[in-house]
Amino acid sequence: MGLSHSISFHLLFGIAITLLLGICQSPFLLVTGSTDPINDVGKRMTRKDRIALKKREAEKFAELRASGQDEVGHTAEAAAMRKYQLRKKMRKGVFRKRNTDLASILFPGVSPENYYNGEEVLMYTDLVNSKKTQVPFDFYKLPGCAVPKMTPMRKRRQRKNLGARLQGLELKPAPYILKVGEDYTCKPLCQVNVKAWKVRWLKKLIERQYRIHITFDGLPVLMRSKELNYAVRGFPVGFKAPPSYTGLSHDQFFLYNHLKFIITYQEQPSDGTVHITGFDINPVSIEHEIQKDGLSPTSEVGTCNVEGSDPPENDLTTYLALDASESDDVLPIIYSYEVEWIESDLSWSDRWDVYLIGSPDDDIHSFAIINSLMIVLFLTGAIATIMIRTLRKDITGYNEMHTLEEAQEETGWKLVHGDVFRAPSSHPMIFSILVGTGAQIGCAFFLTMMCSMLGFINPMKKGQTLTAIVLLYVLCGCVAGYISARIFKFCDAKAWKRNTFLTAAGLPGVLISIFTVLNVFLHIVGAATAVHFFTLLAILGLWIAISTPMVFVGSFFGFRAEKFQIPVKVKQISRYIPELPWYASPPASYLIGGILPFGSVCIELFFIMSALWLHQIYYMMGFLVVVLSILGATCAEVSVVMTYLQLCAEDHRWAWKSFFNCASAGFYLFLYSLWFLSSQLDLVGVLPVVVYTTYMGMISFCFALFCGSVGVICSFFFVRSIYGALKVD
Repeated sequence: MGLSHSISFHLLFGIAITLLLGICQSPFLLVTGSTDPINDVGKRMTRKDRIALKKREAEKFAELRASGQDEVGHTAEAAAMRKYQLRKKMRKGVFRKRNTDLASILFPGVSPENYYNGEEVLMYTDLVNSKKTQVPFDFYKLPGCAVPKMTPMRKRRQRKNLGARLQGLELKPAPYILKVGEDYTCKPLCQVNVKAWKVRWLKKLIERQYRIHITFDGLPVLMRSKELNYAVRGFPVGFKAPPSYTGLSHDQFFLYNHLKFIITYQEQPSDGTVHITGFDINPVSIEHEIQKDGLSPTSEVGTCNVEGSDPPENDLTTYLALDASESDDVLPIIYSYEVEWIESDLSWSDRWDVYLIGSPDDDIHSFAIINSLMIVLFLTGAIATIMIRTLRKDITGYNEMHTLEEAQEETGWKLVHGDVFRAPSSHPMIFSILVGTGAQIGCAFFLTMMCSMLGFINPMKKGQTLTAIVLLYVLCGCVAGYISARIFKFCDAKAWKRNTFLTAAGLPGVLISIFTVLNVFLHIVGAATAVHFFTLLAILGLWIAISTPMVFVGSFFGFRAEKFQIPVKVKQISRYIPELPWYASPPASYLIGGILPFGSVCIELFFIMSALWLHQIYYMMGFLVVVLSILGATCAEVSVVMTYLQLCAEDHRWAWKSFFNCASAGFYLFLYSLWFLSSQLDLVGVLPVVVYTTYMGMISFCFALFCGSVGVICSFFFVRSIYGALKVD
């Protein structure tokens, strides 16, 4: 009876995952506004009408592309092409799909900010980062203008949460002040004297392709080119010109010191306010006329704000070269900017379309989930075969033995019934701590994903998401304490105080120690991601004041609970273990067991890694929940199959092996991260590589703990189930 229920559970689980795929996939599939299944007169369109409409749209898209129409401009044709490209991302619903816009998906419940003409508004600085290095810097670390004078209105900046502090994100007001609807021609901002060592540092940043990021009204600044049909976030610090371009004998570095901001808006006829619909930038390198007495608010710069002067443009003859080579040289630089406001027909809800052009299609995520489901179905079939054909036959045969001679001829997994529930002979303390910590990690991430799907967390706000992960991990300490205590009690161990303390201090202590050492090196180079000492104290406070008490609460209930009941008695003398087949002995069994759990997530893992290290946008929390569920199911089924094969080989030491059979997926994850480093990243320098490998090592270790915990728990209940069905004297 127990076996049939277990079989039904696995089959129902596969069906539930399939249904969950359909539910979670649908909120992220969209179509353009004209392809909604409801026509203009309010009647639902037939399938034939929808096919015809899609065909006409495809023909129109091909016609616009053939005519050379760009996809990144502000025209109605460019907006229509973007909508067609992103049509699958703009559809939501399960059974009756309806169209929506990206703003409601990326920022659900957020309404546009209303600005009045003449109102002073602020831009905010973000990190200065590069794909060639994972060491970002703060905007005001660059040799430039100082932070603007803080007025009461300017102090109303966004609050910085714990996750943002850990990531080094601090939105400071940019020095560029503007007023809604007012165009500025070239406006000198400040004059600075840059020392030679700072000039060399700027050259290094340009060589490593650092980009400056600024936000306005929540929009990242965008460089776009209609001629080349591209749009990219941020703008470079400068550029390097080869000798073939400059005519010099060496490469020459130039600095972008003039910024032209182009802000598009949509006016609201109801109240006269405006909504921001675009935030573009055109960086210019120009050698301004240096003011000998310094720059004042009334100074006139001949290359900038003198009446009749030409607007700054990129020209080889006027580029600002970084030419301070001697140690005592200084390079005077004048920074300037201009602002242009352009009214646009683009609606506020469609302003994020251009940021997602070129992002992977949702079909790839669907294929990744289908790939994972195939693995789950394969394992489900293997388990069904074990339970229905093999186990039922074995149990029936064992239970029908009547003579002593028949009992003495028994082989296979029943022979180890007197040893299978023997506690791990080596390191039961560490074993219980690892399993409990892995369960805590799994619960924290699952709750984070569910909060994101329910709208409590916005994945576009990375600081908010990281804060939620940290807080939920801390609150899930009771899970770690409870499971660790139950397993430790099952092992007949007595040092419960030590077990509870090490469960609370084990993983956090290791991670915080590694993070602190790495943080010292980040502070030495002045990276923006270097965490302040008080932030580390806040993390320590969460650990001591919340996480540890939660672990003790869980441990209290775990040790008070009854010891796990086992269906057979454990013999006093351990049984001899014969020579094992290659597939059931380490390390081969570990390597085999970890392939399938890693394979179930490897495709989706590419998008997650791209979001972490290539600064791409990832918001597919519905897909991520499904992938996490499939990963858990795969680990459970792999552990059951591998444990059964080891018991058939008369090896009763399944506890540690069931952990490593699944935890080895973390090893494959780390190997994958090394492949990603060599093929997708072009890191320069030792520290960026150390930062990357350190963080990926910690992530892989946590991933291994989660998979190993699932494997141990599922193997235990599998073993108890099959031996509970035996009639043992």
